[in-house]
Amino acid sequence: MKKRTRVNHPPPVTLAEDNRALVAPIYQTVKFEFDTLAETERYLRGERPGFFYSRSSNPTTRQLELLLAELQGRDDCLVTASGAGAIAQTLLGLTKQGDHIVCFVETYNPTRYLIRRLLGRFGVTHTLLSIDELEGVERVLSARPTRLVFFESPTNPVTKIADIEALTRLAHAAGALSVLDNTFAGFHQHGAFDVDVFVHSLTKHASGTGDVMGGAVIARAELIRALRTDFGVLGGTLDPHAAFLILRGLKSYFVRYQSQTASAARVAAFLDGHPGVARVHYPGLPGHPQHALATRQMQDFGTIVSFDLRGGAAAVRPFVDALELFALTPSLGSSESLVVTPHMMRGRELNAEQQRISGITEGTIRLSIGLEDADDLTEDLGRALDATGS
Repeated sequence: MKKRTRVNHPPPVTLAEDNRALVAPIYQTVKFEFDTLAETERYLRGERPGFFYSRSSNPTTRQLELLLAELQGRDDCLVTASGAGAIAQTLLGLTKQGDHIVCFVETYNPTRYLIRRLLGRFGVTHTLLSIDELEGVERVLSARPTRLVFFESPTNPVTKIADIEALTRLAHAAGALSVLDNTFAGFHQHGAFDVDVFVHSLTKHASGTGDVMGGAVIARAELIRALRTDFGVLGGTLDPHAAFLILRGLKSYFVRYQSQTASAARVAAFLDGHPGVARVHYPGLPGHPQHALATRQMQDFGTIVSFDLRGGAAAVRPFVDALELFALTPSLGSSESLVVTPHMMRGRELNAEQQRISGITEGTIRLSIGLEDADDLTEDLGRALDATGS
């Protein structure tokens, strides 16, 4: 073999069966091959396992899918290039023209856009309610056929808690699928409830370092099978190297989540007692309106603390500009603490009543608590609150 050919066909290195890598390799390849055409055709007919084209599946991304499914307590999983991609591909894969979705004001802005605008262009209708309106949900579901009930818990950004048992029961009684964006709660929570489909942003707690994007859709086997072809054709595939980085991040997932939750509780208690704060939104506080429900449903209360500045809109700029340890940037779940301001969260398409329901005021601040020392975080927040003059 001439050298020009050899560089494109390097010598193979094969490990013995009893000699394994402790960390699985990154299969950074688009294509796979079988020894014969007959075996290739068997694979294409679904008669044998294997891999062929990474847009459909890849050993590295598959390992991540199997791990996430087990963590969430479900059969199977599909990973995507971003959390928004997981939501979009799920909505596209599970709906068709004429279908109806029940969704909620207290929902991630891109999710509302996808349901109301994108799917709306293709003839999918929706009813937008408050997550607190269980009677309204029951009324809508009894009045018209519904394909999906799509919700979050805790909600983004003011951490309302959905009654998961009630919502799933109402959805199933009406023949609808329940879809839960479980990003805030994490993979170790809510798996005991009868949720049909979980969606997650892997960019957040799974990665933990804020340097890689990804999404996941987790469900029972038959739902994943029904979605797999659509996901492959839509093409929002997670890159194997990104999958490897997320797998690496998941090794410290429980340690990080529990540490960040403990710090979040400390921060919430500090803010709850500060005169510059009008209200704290954290389900771990006894004063949270759904604290009892959160206690029944959750093992950990989460890493997000939202609160309303007593000084309102006028206090936002001096507060944020005085912070030293909180980065003013979107996302959550990373090792650094982050802060988001009202104009970065408010749904501009919502009417006045819907804005009220959302719980986001002109002075609402969302914090994502990182891995810094909790005392340093509360000191930083205290200095920033002093700067508001409240």
